[in-house]
Amino acid sequence: MKTYNVDINELPTVGKLRWKQFAKFLPVSRETWRKLSHEGKAPPPIRFSVRCTMWDAGEVRRWIADPMGYLAPKLRDATKGANDAA
Repeated sequence: MKTYNVDINELPTVGKLRWKQFAKFLPVSRETWRKLSHEGKAPPPIRFSVRCTMWDAGEVRRWIADPMGYLAPKLRDATKGANDAA
């Protein structure tokens, strides 16, 4: 696992981020991040165009804070509804 000496406070708390803005904070490659996003284990990408993909800064920070416990917003909402019904 790669590690960097970076300050998480450099990462914005709100707004949208391009890959290069937050890649240095992640212990995974771009392809692993894409797979995790597809599985709902990392924030989903927001496609603005064919060549412009961004991620929500708040969701990225949530993932960095707890990568093993992270659930994408749609999955979080689905499990919350299931727990409320039980």
